Amino acid sequence: MSSWYDRVIVPRLVTCACGTKPILRQRQKVVPRAYGEVLEIGMGSGHNIPFYDPERVSRVIGVDPCETSWRIAQQRVQASPIDVEFCAGSAEQLPMGDAQVDSVLLTFSLCTIPDPIAALREAARVLKPGGRLFFCEHGRAPDTSVSRWQDRIDPVWTRLFGGCHVNRDVVEMLGTAGFSSDDVENMYLPKTPRIAGFNVWGSASVI
Repeated sequence: MSSWYDRVIVPRLVTCACGTKPILRQRQKVVPRAYGEVLEIGMGSGHNIPFYDPERVSRVIGVDPCETSWRIAQQRVQASPIDVEFCAGSAEQLPMGDAQVDSVLLTFSLCTIPDPIAALREAARVLKPGGRLFFCEHGRAPDTSVSRWQDRIDPVWTRLFGGCHVNRDVVEMLGTAGFSSDDVENMYLPKTPRIAGFNVWGSASVI
């Protein structure tokens, strides 16, 4: 794929795909739980911004490598009562010091980050003691009949959708990166192809 495709077309495809009604309903379950100073990894075009609770959140810092998506997000940013800042950067090397934020939010981002384990370890690093990671991600399905197809289609899917993978095991990655969670929920999203629709969400803390 050309750099023009990745720079111009992919952000708009992802914005459309990540703004469907089933996915927005999942965001509504997770985003309002964030609190204090929040780091959102993979903010993209700002789909989560309307769902932050201004009574719980003091500031949101969004990190994303795609400045095109940030431009698309401007209408949501301007409509928000919360201070939202953007920082162009890599999830694997977050541009902030240790123990800086109360919450980290990850929604539909771990699928695309080149090194998701490194990104999760960075999330652990920047969380204050006792802080929480809130997540909502699509990933590897528990049903073999689905996961086999995920493995088959992943190489093509990744090229078409800007590096998105459909077969990453979210819970396994959290554990490998040093997080523990006791409130994980999952389901297949309605009106979504099963190969891309297995959703896992909840919160986690550093072990």
